[in-house]
Amino acid sequence: MKTVSLISQLIIPFFILFTILYGCARRVRVYDCFISGAKGGLGVVIRIFPYLLAIFVAVKAFQASGAFEFAQELLRGVLEAFHVPIDVVSISLIKPLSGSASLGVFTNIVKTNGPDSLAGRISAVIMGSAETTFYVLAVYLGAVGMKRTRYLVPVCILADLFGIIIAISIVKFFFH
Repeated sequence: MKTVSLISQLIIPFFILFTILYGCARRVRVYDCFISGAKGGLGVVIRIFPYLLAIFVAVKAFQASGAFEFAQELLRGVLEAFHVPIDVVSISLIKPLSGSASLGVFTNIVKTNGPDSLAGRISAVIMGSAETTFYVLAVYLGAVGMKRTRYLVPVCILADLFGIIIAISIVKFFFH
C-alpha cells in the first residue's frame, strides 16, 4: 500500500519534469510556450464566463423558486408505482445542471438512506454515469462561440432521461 501511495504522490511532479525535459531536448522554449498557453487559457475563461454564470444562476433559481420540490412531488406517483425511492428524483434533476450541487445531494442521500440502500445505489450509479449536461454545453459551446444549438439541448435532455432510466433499471435488476 505504501508503494501505491508513493507512486500517486510522485506521478504529477514526474510528469511535469518529464514534459520540461522533453521540451528542452526538442529545443522548445518551454517557458515561453507555457506563458503563451496561459494567455490563451485566460481568453477561453473570459469567453465562457457568461455561460457558466448563467448555469450557476439557473441552478440556484431552480432550487430557490421551489421548482425542485414541485418536480419531486409531480413525479412521486410514477416513482412509487415502480418502487423507486423519491430521493432519486433529487439527483436526477440536479446532476444535469451542476456537478457540485449533485455531489451535495448525493452525500445527503447516502447519509439519510445509507450507501447500501436502493436510493444510495441508484444515486451512485447516476453520479458515476450521468453527465453535467448543461455545464458541459455552456463550457464547450461558449468556448467555440456557438449560439444556435437547434436540437442539441433536447437531444441531451433525452439522453440524460434514458441514462437515468437505465441506471434505475440496472440497479433494480442487480440489487433488488
